[in-house]
Amino acid sequence: MRIVLIGVSHWHTPFYLDPTLQLADTTIVGVSDPNLSRAEPIAARAHCPAFADYREMCATLRPDFAFALGRHCDMAEEARSLIAQRIPFAMEKPCGISSAEVHDIAQQAAAAGVFAAVPFVLRFSPLIAAIRDIASNEALHYIAFKFVGGMVDRYRQQRVEWMLDRTTAGGGPLLNLGVHHLDLCRVLLRNAPLQVTGAVISNHTARLTIEDHALVLMRGGGATCSVETGYLYPAPNSVFDMHYSIRTEGHYFVARDDSTLEIVDNARNRTTRAMKLTNVHFYPEFVRDTLHRLRDGRPPIANLDDMAAAMDLVQAAYAVG
Repeated sequence: MRIVLIGVSHWHTPFYLDPTLQLADTTIVGVSDPNLSRAEPIAARAHCPAFADYREMCATLRPDFAFALGRHCDMAEEARSLIAQRIPFAMEKPCGISSAEVHDIAQQAAAAGVFAAVPFVLRFSPLIAAIRDIASNEALHYIAFKFVGGMVDRYRQQRVEWMLDRTTAGGGPLLNLGVHHLDLCRVLLRNAPLQVTGAVISNHTARLTIEDHALVLMRGGGATCSVETGYLYPAPNSVFDMHYSIRTEGHYFVARDDSTLEIVDNARNRTTRAMKLTNVHFYPEFVRDTLHRLRDGRPPIANLDDMAAAMDLVQAAYAVG
């Protein structure tokens, strides 16, 4: 399979590049970025040409598949171009800077029959399997996710300053990190409609046009849910202040770090399961699974409709917060 990567100055590029390079039946045939100097080192690793314009790259190479990244404000147009050329793709979240943009490209992809995956990689989390294994017949009552990442200076260090401006990023940690957990709430509640009932959005720490902290409250499927995200933790990339809590009729599931899930039943019996819980661990599986699904003619694990549903919740939270 001949693959291209678009917008490779994005800091998540290694999450797609490295797993793809390890697959025996795939070849990266081109990479692109408007800043050609950012694309050239990645092209050297992949032994392929670098392009400044993804449109030229796709027209020249006619790839079988594209991993599309780049600035959030550019993503919807990237998607429209790929859909018009009937190139299957996976697009880094949030796929646009507004709910309207994402709904539009979701409709276009569906109408054209173009495979379009979204890396809601927490759908591969063993947390889901554990809850369904232990409490499969129990209603969920409460879901709470806290996931606070590093401070905004990391985006300056990675030379993606556009992430710190609402015009180009669309939002802060709620849009960038929180969509994973908004989607996970939907998955755990088996796609029951969720309604935002309250939100607190603030930029007290960094004082930028994007928020650096968000707390969203939701209700749906007989459960109440909260998702808290931030750019507040003085920590390096991929290190988070996290705490997950899920209450079912008969069990309480809690994760206080990235390695252990604790399960307590109503009789106060306590067990633990070792497992990875943060999103960074699941990108290699997403890459492999997505390409296998495309080959097999199966739909992606998450698509643009799922991204649009998460974006609806983000925009509702911004409206009330």
